[in-house]
Amino acid sequence: MKAALAEAGWPRRVLVGCSGGPDSLALAAAVAHFARRGGVSGHPLEAGAVVVDHQLQEGSGEVARTTAGVLGELGLAPVRVVAVDVQRRGEGPEAAARAARLAALEAEADRWGAGALLLGHTLDDQAEQVLLGLARGSGPRALAGMRRVRGLYVRPFLTLRRADTLDVCVAEGLEPWFDPTNEDPRFMRSRVRTATMPFLEAELGPGVAEGLARTAALLAADADYLDGEAQRIYASLAEVTSSAAEVTPSAAEVTPSAAEVTPSAAEVTPRGRDMTPHRGGGRAVVLPGPELRALPQALRSRVIALAVTELGGQLTFERLSAVERLLEPRGSAGPVEVPGHVSAFRQPRDGTRKGAGHRGGLVLVSHR
Repeated sequence: MKAALAEAGWPRRVLVGCSGGPDSLALAAAVAHFARRGGVSGHPLEAGAVVVDHQLQEGSGEVARTTAGVLGELGLAPVRVVAVDVQRRGEGPEAAARAARLAALEAEADRWGAGALLLGHTLDDQAEQVLLGLARGSGPRALAGMRRVRGLYVRPFLTLRRADTLDVCVAEGLEPWFDPTNEDPRFMRSRVRTATMPFLEAELGPGVAEGLARTAALLAADADYLDGEAQRIYASLAEVTSSAAEVTPSAAEVTPSAAEVTPSAAEVTPRGRDMTPHRGGGRAVVLPGPELRALPQALRSRVIALAVTELGGQLTFERLSAVERLLEPRGSAGPVEVPGHVSAFRQPRDGTRKGAGHRGGLVLVSHR
């Protein structure tokens, strides 16, 4: 707990997101321990809690109210119950519920002026996240899993096992609620938790969860370095224009590629708050071809992803590969369409248009 709060910059006010399950309830008890004493390691601390009622199960409102009562008895204040309307817009039920939950938590943090949102994810959750990423063919950023501190979110229990949080609840005399969906085989994460991970432990021996979590930590360090380098290179190479017409060629200058592939769910977009997309319509990013081609592939893909994110687009592995192929001088010049109303093409070499210093460069255009 102390290490996580220190990494987060010792926020004075924190909110605990609590479902009433053993992980988040144990976290709430630990936070309340310090809040009752007025601080931790000489730093003042005020702590409240939020219980999100997803309204997806019968009796969920009663569970939320009971949990709120327990949190109040622990000494957390304020404690709020927030009911959300989970709306699926193309994603699965787990993703839709997560989006609604995080939106509610962030709104409550803003309302109270909290400097951090504390979540009860454990080492087991981290291992499951990495395993799912491997199964989906995700890149290193996704395989790096959850960070202990990322933006507003703080996860102090990422080094604890799920059994440890149960022990905390027993020691504190708390009776956690066990979400039945965690055992529901209809959900992929539930199947990983109840079937896949126990199978791996039985077949490979103990320590699988710790090994997967260790992989996440190692990849996180590498991904941080590569993302930082990509940010630096992008800042030095990218020419951002306010009008796409300044760099967009005529239809005769660009031949569409017939070798386009369909998107998948693989993750390639770099992480971070500093990569928040800018939503301005009609903007474009020009990247010089020779410099981009000279980059190692690990950096080149990240620089391109930054350009797409700059324009509000969303990359998949297939779309990124298609955009990178535009850099092949004898290949198609595009355009390649990217989710989020962004298209990419290779700039003509005649240099007659504005931006001729980037002849043969990569141009990404927002159509918002």
